[in-house]
Amino acid sequence: MVDAAREPAGPQGQPAAEPAAGAAGAADGAAASGTAADPGAGRPAEKLDRPLPEGVRRRVVGLAADALGGLPPGELPQSLRQYAKFTPARRAKYAATAIAAALESEPAFRLRIAERLRLGQPDLVKALESGSVPGAADPMDVAAAAYLVRSAGWSRLVAEAGEEAERAGAEGAAAEAARLVEKLQAELAEVRAGARADLDRQRAESEDVRREADSLRKKVRSLESDTRRAQAETRRLAGELEALRAQAATERSAAESEARRLRHRVGELETAAEQGRRSAREGRSVEDMRLRLLLDTVLQSAQGLQRELALPVSQIRPADLVEAVVPGSASPHDVARRGLAEDDPALLDQLLAIPQVHLVVDGYNVTKTGYPTLPLEQQRLRLLGGLAMLAQRTQAEVTCVFDGQDLDVPVIMAPPRGVRVRFSRTGETADELIRRLVRAEPQGRPVVVVSADREVAEGVRKAGARPVASVLLLNRLARP
Repeated sequence: MVDAAREPAGPQGQPAAEPAAGAAGAADGAAASGTAADPGAGRPAEKLDRPLPEGVRRRVVGLAADALGGLPPGELPQSLRQYAKFTPARRAKYAATAIAAALESEPAFRLRIAERLRLGQPDLVKALESGSVPGAADPMDVAAAAYLVRSAGWSRLVAEAGEEAERAGAEGAAAEAARLVEKLQAELAEVRAGARADLDRQRAESEDVRREADSLRKKVRSLESDTRRAQAETRRLAGELEALRAQAATERSAAESEARRLRHRVGELETAAEQGRRSAREGRSVEDMRLRLLLDTVLQSAQGLQRELALPVSQIRPADLVEAVVPGSASPHDVARRGLAEDDPALLDQLLAIPQVHLVVDGYNVTKTGYPTLPLEQQRLRLLGGLAMLAQRTQAEVTCVFDGQDLDVPVIMAPPRGVRVRFSRTGETADELIRRLVRAEPQGRPVVVVSADREVAEGVRKAGARPVASVLLLNRLARP
């Protein structure tokens, strides 16, 4: 049936001739009897003078593994029937040895594989049977087909394919070796460069170590010299200490003698004082009488002198000496807060109405209380604009203090009219600058400090200033 399918068709798709069918029957009979119709029958048997090249063997096994699944189980060699249900890839992997052995020892099986190859690659098989080799064909495919078909000169084609594969392998190995040599040479050059760099670095490090060692030796010699001087100074001080101890012992002995003398003198004075007290008690009555006469004389003389000079009665009374607030001279601490809340703008108006009052504002404390979402520059501009209007209305001295210890660059700005702007120095907070400003004012100058910081409020209150909350200033600035 395979041969009949291979023969050219006659008119209307019928088989070309009877003899072809007879030939096919002969071929099937030969296969059924265990022998195969070999195309090389009648010619001297060709054999390979060496084992089948590995590349050709893999190609032949692959072709047989692909065709194995299409053969009936009864036409398969006994050794290959267990692999019939495998996929072609698994047959090529696990049954490679068994397939190669069956192709070599079972001519009928090889012919069936050749027939499958003839159906798949008819042009290649016809060219081999005609004695020509396609120029564009893969040498491995040609050798595999020649091995299976066993056309004339098949052993030569297999040998040439093996030599071609060996030559290609040798060329590939040579190219790989050359590439590996180039890679190793590049790595060697890189290693040499690295080694030279390491050597230079080690030399530089060695030179640094040598210089450091020289410096350390000099320091050791200097320390040894300092140690010797210190030891000599210690010995000198020890001698002076011993002399001072001896002097102190002498002075202590003299002091004890003086203390004994003084205690004796104190006893004598106490005795004399007791005798004097007894004498005073005895003569007190006479002295009291004399003193009373003298006092009466002085009083009479004073009254006569007052009448003689017509002196007026004294205008100073004890109440005038009591410290209190005199109208017109009130300080920020004396401003009444009764009836006014801590955030009532009227309280700030009363404080700013005091003559010569100085208003000190903790800038960032106020801005972060009133509008913390704005950038710092916008916060400063908004606060200073409000303070300028407040200073113009109240004629009070206004100083605004900002924290400048974390500034990376100086702040360039034009202070508004009537407002003094100051930033704290590096390492100093705005709170410390506010305390210095309060301490710089003369005693009695009314100073009002605006800050929500409790620590700042306590500090300026101790310094004599009046602290008020930040919300009080914000409410006053918000009022038209």
